[in-house]
Amino acid sequence: MKIHHLNCGTMHPIATGRMVCHVLLLETDRGLALVDTGFGVRDVESPAERIGPLTRVIRPEFDYHETALAQVEALDFDRADVTDIVMTHLDSDHAGGIDDFPSARLHVSARELADADAESGPSPAVRYRPWRQSTHPDDVHSYDTTPDDWFGFAATSLVGFGDDVAFVALPGHTAGHMGVAVRRGDGWLLHCGDAFYHRSVVRGGSIPLTLAFSQFASARKPRLAGTTRNRLADLHERTSESIELVCAHDATLYDESAGIGHL
Repeated sequence: MKIHHLNCGTMHPIATGRMVCHVLLLETDRGLALVDTGFGVRDVESPAERIGPLTRVIRPEFDYHETALAQVEALDFDRADVTDIVMTHLDSDHAGGIDDFPSARLHVSARELADADAESGPSPAVRYRPWRQSTHPDDVHSYDTTPDDWFGFAATSLVGFGDDVAFVALPGHTAGHMGVAVRRGDGWLLHCGDAFYHRSVVRGGSIPLTLAFSQFASARKPRLAGTTRNRLADLHERTSESIELVCAHDATLYDESAGIGHL
């Protein structure tokens, strides 16, 4: 399986510095699969309508060339080649590009799907705004159980991928938040979504206060999110030679994975 690392949305939150929307594009036997989508074409064309006041906080660049669709086409593929989209969760900066691949099967946790569709309150209204405005795919496969064990985490294999791609339960940022584990040679790559915002969470060291506050404030279940971060730090300590952990927004982790150095 070939793994492409895409940045599908550069952001410049106040006092935080550059952040990215780290998306994976997988070349599989059944076609292309995206892990998250970042911002999509409709977000770029109508940011006020799609993202709303949140744009003043995260300050995205909204560059068409950063959309997953543009990058898939730049690799000489067609949007129809994307057969599957695997979502860590359905927040606006992760799910905006789903509209751009209408024939793809969507994989998402059942709890996340239910909350994105119907959870009330101001936070869900903001975070799920693009999803609630979108035309949802016809083929949605939701997962309501995680019966397997993946290095001590509850997990389940994804339909159509055999043992090569798995959902890994990483709750806290949202109740239905999942990581996506992708087999890579003799090891694994675990896309942790928004389970953490900064590499120091798992590698050790100092976490910028603005990011520490952001990951706490954005979590629907902060205490559970903290437990998940601690478990990921322990996983990294135990398995750093065989499992690479990445997250959605750390620009340095993205640069390292994409092989483009530190910007």
